[in-house]
Amino acid sequence: FEEKSGIQVEFLTGSRPYELNLAQRIDSGDLPDIAIFPQPAWLNEYAGQVVDLYTFLDDEYLREQYPEQFLELATIDGRILGLWNTLHLKSLVWYPRQAFEKKGYQVPETWDELIALTDQIAADGWAPWCIGVEDLDASGWVGTDWVEDILLRIAPPETYDAWVSHELPFDSPEIRRAFEIMGEIWLNDDYVYGGTARILGDNFINSQAHLFEDPPACYLHRQASFARFFVPPEAQFGQDYDFFYLPPIDPQYGKPVLGAGEIFAMFNDRPEVREVMRYLTTPESTEALIKAGGFLSAHKGTPLEWFPTEADLRFAQIVRAANTYRFDGSDLMPVPVGLGTFFQGIVKWVAGADLDQVLKEIDASWPAE
Repeated sequence: FEEKSGIQVEFLTGSRPYELNLAQRIDSGDLPDIAIFPQPAWLNEYAGQVVDLYTFLDDEYLREQYPEQFLELATIDGRILGLWNTLHLKSLVWYPRQAFEKKGYQVPETWDELIALTDQIAADGWAPWCIGVEDLDASGWVGTDWVEDILLRIAPPETYDAWVSHELPFDSPEIRRAFEIMGEIWLNDDYVYGGTARILGDNFINSQAHLFEDPPACYLHRQASFARFFVPPEAQFGQDYDFFYLPPIDPQYGKPVLGAGEIFAMFNDRPEVREVMRYLTTPESTEALIKAGGFLSAHKGTPLEWFPTEADLRFAQIVRAANTYRFDGSDLMPVPVGLGTFFQGIVKWVAGADLDQVLKEIDASWPAE
């Protein structure tokens, strides 16, 4: 892009925590030309400061580049606040394939089969699941993904949408049932490596590492497509490890998919910044990442031949075959809830807090506006 346009792009990674680093820049008036937001709700907080992309990108063009759902996720009050670029697939279960197959275990196609497999592994004297939610200030987010994935499997997508916008409260039968189904695994000491008590202390990356012990300390680990970035370098996909789609629960809701991604927002309106943003609307802007492996694209027309491995191609095929695609709910909720009390509620619940109280506390934290 730089060679073709003559525009030089400087990419700054900032320091951790990224959100705090970026917020400090914005609040001080030191605005970046373009910023990446991994949570749409966080971008919403700066809606008044970002450039409406409709000022130079028309609706017809954007609809040629993106599926409708990604335009909706970027729109507030008729303004396009950002452009989706790379995506991640969340509805996956990872397993140590060679050890898994040696024990005669079969990949489940339904939730009932998943629970039967869980029982079988436990009966054999092994821990079925490795689960860890520790991630510094973000501890608990792993559990929010489980709730979201389960909700999409027990209720129509409209229920999910109503929950994300708080038209349906956390303290409702639908959300309570999602927690309870999750709890049948999480709160069963026989199902979790180290028991439920270990969940809070295990870092989300370390919990995955138990799959690769000899023998495996667990046989199932629900995590997103980015889990591939954390496998041991010597591990071979398709031999040492593999994944399967998290099975449906209620057949009437088909095969839903939960995802996440990165949205780019524009703070300074200059001709060269517009050109960079226009470039980000094209599949070509994601080509290098896709070919490197581990990423999906939000754009229409992304060639399947760009996906470098069987795993990456299967990620793309799962998304394309989904009956329903929804973005990570906690990332869509207001920041004090989605990145705050929802995360914290997971931790409290696993630590033994009453579910009724946890759900009521999350609802009470929802901002008035």
